[in-house]
Order: sequence, then structure tokens, then C-alpha cells
Amino acid sequence: MFTEKNIQQIKAHGLSEASVKGQLQIFKNGIPFANVAEAASTENGIEVFSEKEQQHFANLFEVEKDKLDLLKFVPASGAATRMFEFLHQFLENYEPKLEIESFLQKEENENLKVFFDSIEKFAFSDLVFWELEVKYRDFKTFEKGKKYYLFVQEMLEETGLNFNNTPKGLVPFHKYGENYVTAFGEQLYETAFYVTSKGVANLHFTVSEGHEKRFKKWFDEIKHLVEKKTGVRFKITYSFQKKKTDTIAATPQNEVFLDESGNLVFRPSGHGALLENLNDVDADIIFIKNIDNVVSENYVETIAFQKKVLAGKLISLQKKIFGFVEKLHSENPSAELLKNASEFISSELKIQNISAVKEILLKILERPIRVCGVVKNTGAPGGGPFLVKDKNGNLSYQIVEMLQMDTNNPQQKTLVEKATHFNPVDLVCGVRNNKSEKYDLLKFSDSDAGFISEKSHQGKPIKALELPGLWNGAMADWNTVFVEVPLITFNPVKTVNDLLNEVHQPK
Repeated sequence: MFTEKNIQQIKAHGLSEASVKGQLQIFKNGIPFANVAEAASTENGIEVFSEKEQQHFANLFEVEKDKLDLLKFVPASGAATRMFEFLHQFLENYEPKLEIESFLQKEENENLKVFFDSIEKFAFSDLVFWELEVKYRDFKTFEKGKKYYLFVQEMLEETGLNFNNTPKGLVPFHKYGENYVTAFGEQLYETAFYVTSKGVANLHFTVSEGHEKRFKKWFDEIKHLVEKKTGVRFKITYSFQKKKTDTIAATPQNEVFLDESGNLVFRPSGHGALLENLNDVDADIIFIKNIDNVVSENYVETIAFQKKVLAGKLISLQKKIFGFVEKLHSENPSAELLKNASEFISSELKIQNISAVKEILLKILERPIRVCGVVKNTGAPGGGPFLVKDKNGNLSYQIVEMLQMDTNNPQQKTLVEKATHFNPVDLVCGVRNNKSEKYDLLKFSDSDAGFISEKSHQGKPIKALELPGLWNGAMADWNTVFVEVPLITFNPVKTVNDLLNEVHQPK
């Protein structure tokens, strides 16, 4: 089936012929959709805490944190290209000689109009203008259309600031006085408020291999400032998506795809590949948050409080779980203990109809746990909290991506439309057991929860296989608790205009 050259390619990725053939079989067989039974809600699976309860959990975390190993895990491998998509289209479609005002009035250019009308509000604007005024001494006399065109060109292209080829985490998001702060810098500052134990904050960033030096260089430049400002010492580690997590590309007919040189085409397999990276780090509590979900300094304490609430809830649950596990491992647990453990699983972990049998209870209690902050639906694309039925008929609460759902099925489509909450990737995870031993997270993933998408390579259509997502299928066999958190905790920068939102405009 494979040429010798192909076999060497497979080995170079750390894969085997059998595993690649297995991936091709998945293309042929297809991946079953998630069988969603109900949308989670505040009446059904999502907890809502009173102010008193929030304060209780935040206080619990504060009391316990210096006894714990804490870590923030930040997926940060994305480039900033998508942030500036409509600006790329501007460079392609606009001729500097055209009258700019009428061009911007077109309905399809609404985002452009917002961008240019607010151009001074972006943290990076004076950087761009400074470069332009150095290059063009009479820049201020240029027509407005030409100024705008050169501004975008200087901002994005390699001859200028090259934001198009910059990691999203290293684009200046905010500015305080003369200091430009990137998403990476804001992640550090925020971390100091809740991921600090004994004066040290540990962070782990997953980055593209070619970007590691840039992140390290930026950290070296801001380290003294952020450590002086927070009084916290930062320890940062990095990792890359492993080659062995890449997946083979297939033709639309589900056969192996070969490029013009007869080479196999491997593709990164989505954020689910980062389960390997998460499995390689270790801590009592791991906070997971995307690189672009940050706020300006004015709002950090509000965000940090909510993280402490989630972490306090996790600690509270773990204390109870560890207590049950230790007692259940005694030779003859009492009927009352078995009943209490079963009721705890039902009421606190939201897993119903569990037999009060020692082995069954331990199988549920002895696994990783996550407390997931969820926000009220805003219509943003992505996943949400649902009650899902697995192939054995068992029900559990899961984060489900829309691509995993059969929206052509009227019943499933209705459940999506009824969904009240959204997953902002706001996770607090416990990955150690009652003896402080790290779980092997790879054992708690659902291999059937990936998805197939349609892409192109060198202009030809291909099929791509994504592994079970990090916060959905990759954590399918974790204990999961959903907690409603305020919308202010969800502030991703998907397009550059999101930086105009109030939380990204320092006061």
C-alpha cells in the first residue's frame, strides 16, 4: 500500500503503518455523531453559586493554595493570521487611488469601517504610525485611502511589523503608558493573582516550534517589569505539538492522498493533540485557558476571583472524593459508606443510577476531575455543555463541539437551539489521585469523539482527521462539574476589532 519513501515518512512522524491504516479506515467508516440526550442548564447539570458560596470556595482556595502545586496551561500555538482576515481582503480589493469613504460604506466592508474609525484605539497604532512616518517623511500629507492602505500593509507584511506571521500571543493587545502588553504578557500578569503558590507562578505554553525563541525573548524583555509589578517569580515551560499526533490526509474517496511528489500529507490534528502535552505536565491543580482570552488590568481581579471559586470547588470535591476512596479501599466497607458514596456521585458528580458496589464506585471516583466554567450563550461558535449517552447507554455531562453533533437530525438540532450555555475554555483540573500520583490522562480519552473535516492541499480537496478535542472527547472519561461564571470571564480576541471591546481598553 505504501512505497518505501512513504514508510520512511510514517516512521519520521513516530507513527506505524498500522496506525496510519487505522486512520484511513476511520475515514472510510466515518465517526459517529455524539448522541446528545439533553442540553445542560441551570436546572439540569449546571451549578449556580450564591455570593456567599462563591466567597466560601474562593476562601477555601486561598487557605489551601500554598500547600499545592499550581500550574496554568495555555494553548498558544495559533498564529494571528485569522485575526486580520478582513484586513487581508482590504489589501487585495482596494486600490489606493479609489475614494475611501464610498468604499467603506459598502455593506461587506462594515468591519473595515469600524477598524479605521477606531484606529487610534488599538494598542499597536502608534507603533505602525511611527514606522510609516520614518519611511515616508510626507506621510501626513497623503490621501486618507493611501494612508489606510499603507497602515495595513505596514502592520501585516514582512517588510513591516509582520503581524501576519506573529503568534497571536505576541501581538500587542493593550498599552499602559509607554508599555505595550501582549496576550502573553497579560496571561502572566493575571496568573500572579491566582496561580501563585509560595511566591512562584508556574505557566506552561504550548507553542509552534518555530515560535519558542520569540516567546522566550519577549519574556526576557518583560520579566523584570512583571515580576516587580506583581511581587511574584515566574517559571515558564514550553512544549510543541508532537509529530506523532499528526494525522494522514485522505482523498474525498477515502483513499490515501499523495502530493505531486508522491509524498503522504500529514496534518496537525487539532487541539486534541495537546492531550499529550497536558499529560506531560504535573500539578495538583491545572488551570486551562486559551492565550487570547485576556482582559486589561482593570478587570483582572474580577477574573481571578472567579478562577479561585472554580479551584475552591475542585478542592472541596477532591477532599470528599479522596475521603471516600481511602475508606472504600478498606477490606469491608459498610453498607452505609457504599450508600453515601453512591449518593455523593449522584448529587455532586451528576452521574445517576450507580450501583452501590465498591468496584463500580471506585472506578468512577478514581479518575481525573475538572470543574468547567460555562457562560450564558452569546451565539459564539464552539461547544457547550450537554448530557451525552455513550455507546453503552451510560449518561454523562460532556463538553460537545458543534461538529460532533448531527444538526441535520431535527431532534439534535432542537437541542442545540435550546442550549443556554457555552464553553469558554475555562477549566480547573485535578489530575492526581488521593496518593498524589499523576493519572495517565491518555487512558481517559474517547477515541471515537474526533471528527472529519474537509480541507484543501495545493488546490486539491482532501479530508482531514482531528483527534478528540482537548476539552471534549479527550476528557470524556473525566468527572465533570459545570459551574456558571459571569460573561466577563469570556473575552477572546478572534478578530482585531474585538480589541475595541471595553475589557480591552485600559482606563
